Amino acid sequence: MKNQFWIFSSISIILFSLIFSSCKRINEATEIGQELIPPIDNITTFQTFLDVETNNVSMLNDTAVMNITDEVAIGNITSDPEFGSTNAAAYFSISSNVYGNNPFINRDSVVKIDSVVLSLDYVANYGDTNSTQTFRVFEIDQNSGFSDTALYRYNRPDFATTTELGSKTFQVSSLNDSFTLVRRRDTTREANVLRIRLDNSIGTRFSQFDTVNHALGGFRNDSIFKSLFRGLAIKADQGVGNALVYFNLNNTSKTRLIVYFQGRNGKLDTLATAFSHISLLPNGPIRTNPANFINGQANIIKREPAGAWATYLFNGSASDDKLYIQSEPGSVATIKVPGLDTLQNSIIHRAELIVTKIPSALENIFTPPIRLFLDRISNNNDSAFVLDKDLIQGNDFNYAVFGGNLRSDNTYRFNISRYVQDIVTLNRPNYTLRLHAPYRASLRFPSATSEIFPIPFLDFIAKGRIVLGGGNYAEPEKRMRLRIVYSKI
Repeated sequence: MKNQFWIFSSISIILFSLIFSSCKRINEATEIGQELIPPIDNITTFQTFLDVETNNVSMLNDTAVMNITDEVAIGNITSDPEFGSTNAAAYFSISSNVYGNNPFINRDSVVKIDSVVLSLDYVANYGDTNSTQTFRVFEIDQNSGFSDTALYRYNRPDFATTTELGSKTFQVSSLNDSFTLVRRRDTTREANVLRIRLDNSIGTRFSQFDTVNHALGGFRNDSIFKSLFRGLAIKADQGVGNALVYFNLNNTSKTRLIVYFQGRNGKLDTLATAFSHISLLPNGPIRTNPANFINGQANIIKREPAGAWATYLFNGSASDDKLYIQSEPGSVATIKVPGLDTLQNSIIHRAELIVTKIPSALENIFTPPIRLFLDRISNNNDSAFVLDKDLIQGNDFNYAVFGGNLRSDNTYRFNISRYVQDIVTLNRPNYTLRLHAPYRASLRFPSATSEIFPIPFLDFIAKGRIVLGGGNYAEPEKRMRLRIVYSKI
C-alpha cells in the first residue's frame, strides 16, 4: 500500500508538471503576440520555420547626405581582409570669429608670422588604433564648386584642391594623450586634439586682409572672406593606416586654425588669432559682430570591395550562404521569403527574422555596427519602405521591440509579426526585404509619396561591418530563417 501511494504521488506530480508546462508554453506564445490577439488560454499554437533566400548587393540608391553638424571621418583602412579598403576625406570652410574688426589689430601691426596650426577635435576612431595615418591639408580650389549652403552626399566625387599646406603622421592611439601647450604667458594642457602644422604663408595671406569693402576686404564680411579663401581639405594617404578617425568640426574651442604672430599694439608682443568652423546660426538678427553665418562641410568616403565581400558581391548568384554588411556607405543584403505566399490564413502570434553573426577575420578590430536595420523594397526596386506597423509603437520608433541590436547569443531578431499578419490575412504583397546599416534611416511609408525626415541610426558614418549566415549557410542553426508562432483559424 505504501509503495502504491508513492507511485500515485509521483504520477500526480509528473502530470501536474506537464500541465503547468503546457499552460506556460501557451501563455508565452500569447504574450509574444504583443496584443496581436487577446490574452486567452486553452488555444493550440504551432511553430514553423520558413526558409529565406539571401543575396549580397551594393547599396540601393545611396543618397545619404552629410548634415552641417555631423562629425567627419578621415582616414584610410588599407587591409580589411573581409571587405577591402576605405578612404575618407573631409572638406570644410572656416571664417573669422568677428567681422567688422581686424583680428590682427590692423594690416600694418603684424611683424612676423611665427606659426600656423590646424587643431581638430578628436572624438572617436574605428579600426586598428595602433596603425599610423598620414593626413595632408590642402586649400579648396575657388573653382571647385564647394559651397557653404549645400548638403553633400558621402559618395560624391572629390572637390578640386590647390597646393598642400601641411601634413602630419601620427598613431591613432596617441590622440588620447594629453600634451602641454606653452605660450609666452600661458601654459595649458590639451587632450583629444590633433594639431597639424601648416605653412606660414596662409597666415601671411590672412594678415593682409582688412575691413574695407574691396578685393582684400576679407574681414569686412563672410562673403568676401570666402571669395578669398574657400576652405580646407584633409586627405589621408592611401596605402597607409588601417583606421578611420572622427572629428567634431563644430567645437570651436578645439577645432580652429590658429595663427601665431608677433605684432605691435603699442609694443612688440606674441599674439594669436583663430579662425573657426561655425555651422549653426545664433538666434537674433543678422549681424557681423559676432558674425552669424553657416560654414559648409563635406565628407567623401570611398569603398573599394575586396576579399570575401568582393567575391560574393560579384559571384553572379542570387542565393548567397554568407552576407557581408558594411555600414553606410557600404553594402546591403536582400531577403526573400517565398513560403509566405502559401502560408494559410492564421493568427500570427510572433514572426521573427533570425539573423546570426558568424566569425570573420579581424572582427576584434573591425567590429559590428551598433545596430542593423530592416525595411522592404518596392516592387519596381527603386525605393524602400519602412515596416511601419512593426517599427512604430504609438508615436515613437521602438527598436527594442522591432529588433536590430546584437543579442548576447550573437543573433539579431527582427519582429515582423504585423507585416506577416497582413500578408496571410489581407493578401498584402510579400516584398523583398533589405538588411543594412544606414547612418540615418530615411523612413518612407507605402501609402505616402514624400520621405519622412531621416532619423539617426548609427553613432558614426562608415563605422562597423559584420558577416552573417545566409539562408543556405552550412550550419543549419546559424542560417537566416523566419520563425513563426501561429494559431489556425
